[in-house]
Amino acid sequence: MTVLLLGGTADARRLADKFHAAGLTVIYSVAGLVRPPKVACEYISGGFSQFGGMLNYVNEHGITQIVDATHPYAVNISRNAALAAEAANISCSRFCRPAWYAGPEDNWTNVEDWTGVVDQLQGYSAPLLSAGQMPEEVLKKLVDGTAQPVLRTAVAPAYVLPEKLTWLKAIGPFSFEDEYALINQHRIDVVVSKNSGGEATSAKLAVARQLGLPVIMFQRPEKVPVEKVFDDPEDCEQWVIDRYRSSPTRNL
Repeated sequence: MTVLLLGGTADARRLADKFHAAGLTVIYSVAGLVRPPKVACEYISGGFSQFGGMLNYVNEHGITQIVDATHPYAVNISRNAALAAEAANISCSRFCRPAWYAGPEDNWTNVEDWTGVVDQLQGYSAPLLSAGQMPEEVLKKLVDGTAQPVLRTAVAPAYVLPEKLTWLKAIGPFSFEDEYALINQHRIDVVVSKNSGGEATSAKLAVARQLGLPVIMFQRPEKVPVEKVFDDPEDCEQWVIDRYRSSPTRNL
């Protein structure tokens, strides 16, 4: 009996170690774009195409549970997980950390798509683009309409970047002091962010609040339904462990 844990987040790594420590057989999966994960259990990287798709991997490796702890914006892998679980007639649960919410001192504008980001950036000169990877045509529009744009991602985009764009390679967590220094150094006048939730990348929002800077917040996409959805990692951990230990398959 084996749990397939889809990760790529700090929350997922912690769940992997918790499951392993509890005696579960767990395989941790990451895209592998940034760095090898530091987990105690077995892991795979590079996606499931190399195995003929997720369903094929599930069937060939005796997976009996899928736990989706991917990024809130990883829509495709979450959909594939739900479809694979349904086809294999196994459980699929999801952990999704709580979203951020604007307070009374925040100046957020929520947008649903990249077109909304482009529209809302009109009139700004030095945006901090910290919403992850984006299509080349979108970035070109964002850069064309601004004077000193700054893009920060963990991995370089897979295309040639515009000359006037400043690209920063960085991986969280980010401290308040570092975010404050970056925003001042580049004279940022607006922050563009995904609503990732968690503490690792929230400092930029605290700095924006203190400096009175506007934030353009890319809203979370809807994900396909699964058997159970958790916003508390301990609840997710306990449910998966209990299900693992009570499964008839484990006692065969």
